[in-house]
Amino acid sequence: MAWMLNVYALPSLVTDQDLADGTAVVVDVLRATTTITYALAAGAREVIACTEIEEARRIASQLPAGEVLLGGEREGRPIEGFDLGNSPGEYIPERVAGRTIVFTTSHGTRALAQVRAARQILLGAFVNAQALCDRLAGVESIHIVCAGTRGQISRDDVLAAGLLVERLQRASADAYTLNAQAITARENWRYSFAIPFAVDAEPIPPERLAAELRQTLAGQHLIGFGYEEDIVAAAQLDRFACVPCMDPSTMRITASAD
Repeated sequence: MAWMLNVYALPSLVTDQDLADGTAVVVDVLRATTTITYALAAGAREVIACTEIEEARRIASQLPAGEVLLGGEREGRPIEGFDLGNSPGEYIPERVAGRTIVFTTSHGTRALAQVRAARQILLGAFVNAQALCDRLAGVESIHIVCAGTRGQISRDDVLAAGLLVERLQRASADAYTLNAQAITARENWRYSFAIPFAVDAEPIPPERLAAELRQTLAGQHLIGFGYEEDIVAAAQLDRFACVPCMDPSTMRITASAD
């Protein structure tokens, strides 16, 4: 059977049947998968993804006091009574090391819940792109699922998916068969970065990537909320070796450097 590398620009475009026996990679650059990667890289014990605010509060109340933090957002804003929002810069070792983060967001954690039929679930962003590609080496069935923004396709996720497709294809000597959305995502990435900077050129400057992310739907929302620093944090290409991996039965996310 041919190796498959598929991209889905929104979670609503993928089915359980598509994901069966494959590896799902959920991408929510601005901001959930970026923030979760920052949290685990900063030493958080685990992140428990929840789709609803009350679910998050209930799970947190069942964990030992002092060992758990509530984090997340709704419509871009911090949630009343939560310890942390959804800004990567909040998730520093002094705050989260050794803690369990119970986490809920408007789009990213819901996208994670929608891919639980996959055999393996990984989280991707620009900040861990190369580590993720290394982890995916030799995986024959990959499904990259973009979280989107308010039910709409957001180019920040599509660009990240395109980078992953580009790197995975180059590393495998074009072994993968791509679906139409994977081809489109790859062309988006190549048009914006691979051609101007050349495929093997020096690393893309974070400020150049951040400038592109600012123009996306999610980027514009963040700027409107006053969270432009989150865009800069999300643009730190290949910063971490951490690859978050989620257990589909418990929605618990832990770090992996495999």
